[in-house]
Amino acid sequence: MREFSLPALYEVPADGNLTDLIRRNAVQHPDVPVIARKDPADGSRWLDLTAREFLAEVRAAAKGLIAAGVRPGDRIGLMSRTRYEWTLLDFAIWSAGGVTVPIYETSSPEQIEWILGDSGAVGCIVETGAHAAAVESVRGRLPRLAHLWTVDDGAVQKLADSGAQVADEVLDEHSSAADADSPATIVYTSGTTGRPKGCVLSHRAFFAECGNVVERLKPLFITGQGSVLLFLPVAHVFGRMVQLASVMAPIRLGLCPDIKHLTDDLAGFRPTLILGVPRVFEKVYNSARAKARAEGKGKIFDRAADTAIAYSRALDAPSGPSLLLRLKHKLFDKLVYGKLRAVLGGRATHAISGGAPLGERLGHFYRGIGFTVLEGYGLTESCAATAFNPYDRPKIGTVGQPLPGSAIGIAEDGEVLLRGEHLFSGYWNNEAATAEAMEGGWFHTGDVGTLDEDGYLAITGRKKEILVTAGGKNVAPAVIEDRIRAHALVAECMVVGDGRPFVAALVTLDEEFLPRWAAERGKSGLSREELLADPELLAAVQQAVDDGNAAVSRAESVRKFRILPTQFTEESGHLTPSLKLKRNVVAKDFAQEIEALYA
Repeated sequence: MREFSLPALYEVPADGNLTDLIRRNAVQHPDVPVIARKDPADGSRWLDLTAREFLAEVRAAAKGLIAAGVRPGDRIGLMSRTRYEWTLLDFAIWSAGGVTVPIYETSSPEQIEWILGDSGAVGCIVETGAHAAAVESVRGRLPRLAHLWTVDDGAVQKLADSGAQVADEVLDEHSSAADADSPATIVYTSGTTGRPKGCVLSHRAFFAECGNVVERLKPLFITGQGSVLLFLPVAHVFGRMVQLASVMAPIRLGLCPDIKHLTDDLAGFRPTLILGVPRVFEKVYNSARAKARAEGKGKIFDRAADTAIAYSRALDAPSGPSLLLRLKHKLFDKLVYGKLRAVLGGRATHAISGGAPLGERLGHFYRGIGFTVLEGYGLTESCAATAFNPYDRPKIGTVGQPLPGSAIGIAEDGEVLLRGEHLFSGYWNNEAATAEAMEGGWFHTGDVGTLDEDGYLAITGRKKEILVTAGGKNVAPAVIEDRIRAHALVAECMVVGDGRPFVAALVTLDEEFLPRWAAERGKSGLSREELLADPELLAAVQQAVDDGNAAVSRAESVRKFRILPTQFTEESGHLTPSLKLKRNVVAKDFAQEIEALYA
């Protein structure tokens, strides 16, 4: 087995927990702005909170949770978009001694019920009335769920009011109840069986993760100078890591609740560091290119893009960029690159990207315009980044070197294996899955990759059947496929969307039921081609897709489907003897049909 490791740059505290960070900040940096929230009266303005002010608001909310009966070790669900209250309540739950259980704000009632029920949550904080209604719809099957708070209904202030009589000594006792090895959060991630598995991440795991990220990327996390705008879901472990790394540094953290306003928020907040997924950087590039074409400047933009890519590639060559290339680059910096950097806020020189591959060409394009996107790789089980490109030695096309203090191994079959303090403690209520994943002292990722002589990891494939969209969303195909396949008209269904902007599906129809369906509707005279294009048939299949989508969040739902005129069979090579889909074979044989879904 090939293995590569790096020494730790950060020592995890022997005791204590993540609430120590906000108390330390209030003592060491009391007047430094550490977090910013949108002004409710003026959405274009940002209101800063100092380290001292943030700690006070966290403690007030935590007292309210304690007054409601929350005890150390209790699990509390948190369902909201990325906004100031998410971070506030996350730290308030920890300060009350609790364990945060994130729920995506797009989750279905079925998913909410599973996560709250499996975790044994005693309370849940939601953002909106619609979220509260979704929880209430399944609450009868959640006997342990005693409390439900709604942020838009004044939950934060109500908690502060109800906890006003809780003594500081009581709060301090709750805040110090957890040690480094206590669970900080249970993050549910998609599994091949369809039931999300709860990854238990300890305070130690986040200390090891965020401490080493901040130390390795020190120039990007300078207190009093650095700032980051977080628009990823904080329910996702990547967003959570960004939140905690910002607090650990500390640097100014802004939270953007609606990605539709991202351009305005970038211009208003002007971050020095951006965290994102490839889809965001793809959209910036595509929008800029489309705008240039609409203004009749398409050729200039394309030449500028080619120059940026060539310039970035030349930076990796011993001789560096030629004089001519440097002159062209300087010209396009004035004409094009500066405007693109302005779209990203104008101050950021670096971004960290994860969740899906960015692509080598786009990586070189961004570095060439003076905005280096550092790709990384990780999973929920690894507390987000288990590898990332260092700011001073990036290798475009790779996901970087191991997190300092951890090791990456490549098994004989090419599977990527992980070891380190940042790994999860196990799957909640699932010892069998934990034992299987942690075989031989290594976490088996299910991904396939290679390590070069400098320890840079490249991901080349995936053993597991989890799709990861271009937006970084993990999707378990079986959940939706089983629901769609349950429709009488449907024979087989294969969900696609790995590295794509949305989830789609290939569908085959049941050869026995289709003629009966046609006869019942007076359509027997239609040719097969006409029948497959019939609006009523398409509507019936759409109904099957809608049923499948009901079990998942919007981000996981099938947006488009394509009916194939053939069948998936063992004889055709698309099914195994046990009738399981050979996804790689289907994807290869129907590559054109898949491309058509995204055309």
